[in-house]
Amino acid sequence: MCQLLGMNCNTPTDIVFSFEGFRRRGGVTDVHVDGFGVAFFEGKGVRIYQDDRPSASSPVADLIKSYQIKSKNVIAHIRKATFGQVSLANTHPFMRELWGEYWLFAHNGHLQSLDDLFSDSQQQYYRPVGTTDSEQTFCYILENLRQKYEHKPSDEVLFHEIKLLTEKIRTSGIFNYTLTNGEWMIAHANTLLHYIIRQAPFGEAKLLDDDVSIDFTSVTTQQDRVAVIATMPLTVNEEWTQMARNELVMFKEGEIILRNCPDETMMLSVEDALTMARAVGASANIVT
Repeated sequence: MCQLLGMNCNTPTDIVFSFEGFRRRGGVTDVHVDGFGVAFFEGKGVRIYQDDRPSASSPVADLIKSYQIKSKNVIAHIRKATFGQVSLANTHPFMRELWGEYWLFAHNGHLQSLDDLFSDSQQQYYRPVGTTDSEQTFCYILENLRQKYEHKPSDEVLFHEIKLLTEKIRTSGIFNYTLTNGEWMIAHANTLLHYIIRQAPFGEAKLLDDDVSIDFTSVTTQQDRVAVIATMPLTVNEEWTQMARNELVMFKEGEIILRNCPDETMMLSVEDALTMARAVGASANIVT
C-alpha cells in the first residue's frame, strides 16, 4: 500500500528533514515506487509538487529540498498503486476548494464497492479527475459536507460530520488518511498510523531511513510545537505514538484538539496490517 506523512504546527516549519527520510521509502528502503506528492499551505495558497516516478529518484523531490518551504500544514504521500493506473492524475495529495478554502487529502489503503456505497451522493459539485478509490472518496466527503452546510461550521461540528462519513467509508476496506484545510489536520488510522508532537525541551533526532540527524534546539524556539504524522515512525531515537485502530484525531497549532477512539487497546502489529493489505491485493513491505 501507500505511506502517509503529515505535519501540523503552530509556526511555519521546514519539513525537509522528515521528507528526506520519507522519500527514501519510495524506491530505496521500501517499494512505494508508483509516484509521490507533497503539498504545502502558504497562507491560503497551496504549493503542490507531484511526480508519477519514484520519490527516491525524482528530480521533483530534489526541488523540495532546495526550496526549503516552511509551512504550518503539509501533506505528503508515496504511492504503491492498488487501484487506478500509475499516472500524474492518480497521484496524491488531491486538492479541492470548499467554502472558499483549499482542502488536501491523501489516502493509504484499498477500498472496494465504492459505487454502491456512494450511490446516494448526487455529485453536484465534486467529481474525480483520475481513477483512484482515494480521489473518489475525497470527492464524496466534500460533496456531503457542502450539501449539508452552506457555510463552514465549527471545528467540532466538522469533526463530528467527518467522523460519521469515515465510519461509513471504512466498511469498504482499508482507510488510513490525512486531511487538512490549512488550519487543522485530521488523521484517521484504520490499520497503521503514528504521530509525534515535538515541543520544548527539544533534542536530537536521527532518521530511520537515512544516516542523518538534526538537533532541533538549533532550529526551534521554546514556543514551537510541531505534530508529525506518518504511517511508520521516521526516527529511531524518539517516542512515537501509535494510533489505535479506527482512531480519528484533529490536530491544530501542533496539538490534539479533538479525538475519537472506539477502543484505545486495539492496536495492529505491522505484520497484521500487512496481512490485511495482502488480503485485498495490496501487499508491500513496511520499514520497521
